[in-house]
Amino acid sequence: MKKTNFNAKKTANLLKSYFSKPSNVLLIFFAVALLLCTVYPIYALLSSSVQMDAMDSLMYNQLFGSALKKGDLSFNNYAMLLFGKYSRAYSVSFFWRPLWNSLRLSVYSSLIAVVFGGSVAWFITRSNIKCKKFISAVFVFPYIMPSWTLALVWKNVFANSQVGTGVVGMLESLTGICVPQWFVYGIFPCSIVMGLHYAPFAYILIGGILRNMEANLEEAAVILKASRFKILRRITLPIVMPALFSTVLLVFSSSMASYAVPLFIGSPGNFYVMSTMLSSLYNSSYSGQAYIMTLVLVLLGVGLLGLNQWFTGRRKSFTTVTGKSGQVSYVKLGKANWPITILMIVVLTMVAIFPIISFALESMCRIQGDYSDLTLNYWFSRTEINEYNVRVESGILFNPTIWKALWGSIKLSVVVALIVGTCGILIGYAVVHNRNSKLAHLVSNLAFFPYLVPSMAFGAIFLAVSSKLTFLRGTFSLLVIVGAIKYLPFASRSGTNSMMQLSGEIEEAAIIVNTPWIKRMTRVLFPIQKSGFISGYLLPFVSCMRELSLFILLTSSGTLITTLLSYWDERGVTQISNGINLLIIAIVLLVNFVTNKLTGASIDKGVGG
Repeated sequence: MKKTNFNAKKTANLLKSYFSKPSNVLLIFFAVALLLCTVYPIYALLSSSVQMDAMDSLMYNQLFGSALKKGDLSFNNYAMLLFGKYSRAYSVSFFWRPLWNSLRLSVYSSLIAVVFGGSVAWFITRSNIKCKKFISAVFVFPYIMPSWTLALVWKNVFANSQVGTGVVGMLESLTGICVPQWFVYGIFPCSIVMGLHYAPFAYILIGGILRNMEANLEEAAVILKASRFKILRRITLPIVMPALFSTVLLVFSSSMASYAVPLFIGSPGNFYVMSTMLSSLYNSSYSGQAYIMTLVLVLLGVGLLGLNQWFTGRRKSFTTVTGKSGQVSYVKLGKANWPITILMIVVLTMVAIFPIISFALESMCRIQGDYSDLTLNYWFSRTEINEYNVRVESGILFNPTIWKALWGSIKLSVVVALIVGTCGILIGYAVVHNRNSKLAHLVSNLAFFPYLVPSMAFGAIFLAVSSKLTFLRGTFSLLVIVGAIKYLPFASRSGTNSMMQLSGEIEEAAIIVNTPWIKRMTRVLFPIQKSGFISGYLLPFVSCMRELSLFILLTSSGTLITTLLSYWDERGVTQISNGINLLIIAIVLLVNFVTNKLTGASIDKGVGG
């Protein structure tokens, strides 16, 4: 009996000692919370995919004389969508062709992003090209802007009276030239736009390795009279191969779930991908089949990023950098320097600066593409605008629907940023203080899990959750939960990296003088790593402000400014959709600029997906 009492007392003391450390309490709290936020949604998705909804049961009952009803367990959706059991043409049209289109789009986008972004990275880090600071600063601009920005620009420029809805674009308006439909709508423009959007991602990953690569390796090859092409092929490319592979897989995964770009310049040309078909199935009330498509996207995302981790982990044994040479051997471009510099500046101007000019002009055209008749009515009118088959209640700056949606986006972005940024700091603190424990590894991996799931699929997962927890359906709280979980990986990585840089002696000194934990966090740790921590708040805010794919299935068109933009674009009111897009870009850039000037933090320092 005494022995039992002694063990119980010892256990109680151990528990008291364990829970007296804030990092341990935080670790357990986040382990439980993240398990609930990852395991239950996947269960809800799997469960919903094998349960008949009203429309699915009606279709099967009419076509095949079955007696299924809503809520019945059935694998008919799998049989029809994936295997064409009842209609092979249906399976091909609604699943296999969109899947093939998504795979092709992802491959082409990845190649464009790697070639363009990698080339710019090489010129900036390994050559004596002019205007390096300008090129480097402007090159990340397309990534900061929403993904559909270039898609709208492409449509504004190349749309013509011979294709699609017959709307006149800038090229036809100014020159009379009409490009063919495959150039305006379909896989070609989608690949170009997605590749350009993700090229800065390749630039950051590949450029980081090239910048830190030991110059002695290349210098030794030069001494041995190796050609520049041979040095590039035998030394430079093998060293950057992990970054190349990571870029390809991450861009591939992101492109697989891209929704906005295929919606704007794919669907008008009957080019449908997994994400647009998923949305179509759900909006047609075939939610069971939409959930199956979501599972496929999740499995593809997890598989691709698992492959990335395997490859990069395997490449660690090929480390060739042991120190950093003080002298970098730049390739002298000679007479080609200025032509290459001018070409690059022109391309970047068209990709990063021209979109803003395009949106401003298009928002003032009475008739799309007619730049001879501009008006500010679509911005400043206080009364109804009803001309040229365009009807809106008032101009953008005096339109209550637009202001309501804008406020909804700002409110959602602020709340999500506060939750995500704070949780990222706390997770970083807990993981770093218990870095060798299995629980810390579990929390770190669970916090990163949402990154593996494409945005459209992630929204569909929580759509399945809201079908189980009906009190969440269509609420602002659901949007906050989805946004907070989806953007947690960036903030948690930022928080962990910032905490790793802090010496344990800093907090120990505060503990010695009996400083409470809250005061240690707010008065000691946070001020030291202010820039890194604030980036953990800034990135979720900006990402949330420009997000469409994540929320399109979860809310109505007038709730957020991005869903409202999609609504007006689908109805052909391009003056309003272009104006709204310009408004979003202006807010994102303003917030990034002000935050950078006040704190030193900037989104372009934390780009990661």
